[in-house]
Amino acid sequence: MRAPHRRQIPRGAAHRPRQSAQKPVTTTASRPPSPRPAPVPAPNSAPNSAPNPAAPAAAPAAASQAARPAPYLFLPCAAHTEALLGAEVQRITGLPEAALTLQRAGVAIHAGGDDQQLLALAMQLNLHSRIAQRVLIVLAQGPYQREDDLYALAAQLPWEQWFTPAQTFKIEATAQRSPLKSLNFAALRIKDAVADRFRARQGQRPSVDTQRPQVRIHLHLDAQTQQLAIDTSGAPLFKRGWREDKGAAPLKETLAASMIAATGWQPLSHAPLPLYDPCCGSGTIAIEAAQMACDIAPGLQRRFAFEHLLPHQPQHWQALREQALARRRAPATPVFGSDIAHRMVDFARRNAERAGVAQAVQLRGGDLLQRLPPCAQPGILLLNPPYGTRIDAAGSAGRNLQARKQMGFSAREFSGDDDGAAFFAQLAAHWKSHYGGWTAWLLSPDMKLPGKLRLKESRRVPMWNGPIDCRLFRFDLQARKS
Repeated sequence: MRAPHRRQIPRGAAHRPRQSAQKPVTTTASRPPSPRPAPVPAPNSAPNSAPNPAAPAAAPAAASQAARPAPYLFLPCAAHTEALLGAEVQRITGLPEAALTLQRAGVAIHAGGDDQQLLALAMQLNLHSRIAQRVLIVLAQGPYQREDDLYALAAQLPWEQWFTPAQTFKIEATAQRSPLKSLNFAALRIKDAVADRFRARQGQRPSVDTQRPQVRIHLHLDAQTQQLAIDTSGAPLFKRGWREDKGAAPLKETLAASMIAATGWQPLSHAPLPLYDPCCGSGTIAIEAAQMACDIAPGLQRRFAFEHLLPHQPQHWQALREQALARRRAPATPVFGSDIAHRMVDFARRNAERAGVAQAVQLRGGDLLQRLPPCAQPGILLLNPPYGTRIDAAGSAGRNLQARKQMGFSAREFSGDDDGAAFFAQLAAHWKSHYGGWTAWLLSPDMKLPGKLRLKESRRVPMWNGPIDCRLFRFDLQARKS
């Protein structure tokens, strides 16, 4: 999570975010109850809340000059998927482009409204977003130099409007280029500020639970700026609630959704194209696509942290869920998946059953280099093909293909072999022979992949697979000339 910089969603595909500038301290201790327009940079007015008796006698100047505009939502996402997430947010919420700002690895939403309205928007995004990693409510941000600055800012915030002393909480701290020596001590100062504020105002303080807290407070530090937020999601949003069976290195559901969005696939259109993952593993891409084709909200099968917050309205949440359930439909096009390892296909089938799409996705066993198109109509091939950095190859190197099949390894587990170039050359030849008219999208960290396939890519989209810098390559397949 980074400090916001005010920039609208780019219209071009070549957008690259700029570094954010240092902002004045902004907090949200007092707010009018009615909706407000999107906030502007913090004015130079003094704070209007009572001082915290438990705070240091001489608060740092930066914190003492804080202003209090409206809180806003921040949705972290993987780097390079910001524009995809911004477009998704607009589809989900109907908000205008002006309400959104793209940041590096996230999207900020300035929609105004009181705490309940803001949380209602967070509920909607938690339920429907496939690309966001979390939904955070940013309460404060500002410059800092030492740990006391962190305490002073946190002590000003109205935590009592969000949870009670009877609940448990946890501080989760992250940093990039922070000058502070200890991130744990920084989190401790925030914890002290929250506890001291509750004790001063309500005579008791909430307890800390580092394992299963009811409330999670996020602190993010960069070189000059601190940011405090309440997490409305809880577990990361890639945890949809259906995955129990998985291979050694499954794609996160949020990455699979980003890959699907990047292809431009429109499963709810009048005549959608078929989508096929011939290297499906435990089924992440195929299941994510099938849920999209069935218009199944990704958050229907899990719980969220916002259910523990004071502004939460259970009736409104129930209404959102009922609306989402009513939208479910039969798919207009089938989704296909296959894998060389029958064990992985079994995993994918069980996962599809739990995800509610067992009838919407067709899963088969079969070698990537031998499988024929699953349908007559050309469509989209979308896959995370084998590459050695995703799997420890020690257990698979040197095994021949038949041995790997017998042991149940997926294709991805033997991609680090010395014959990787030969593998991709065979794959390209197979596609040219049988998949003319299809569009293939492959996620890979190998920037030389087009050369290995002996195909010219028409697009390459930057994406991160965990810590691995990848590209999503597009190849428009032409039938081999006879």
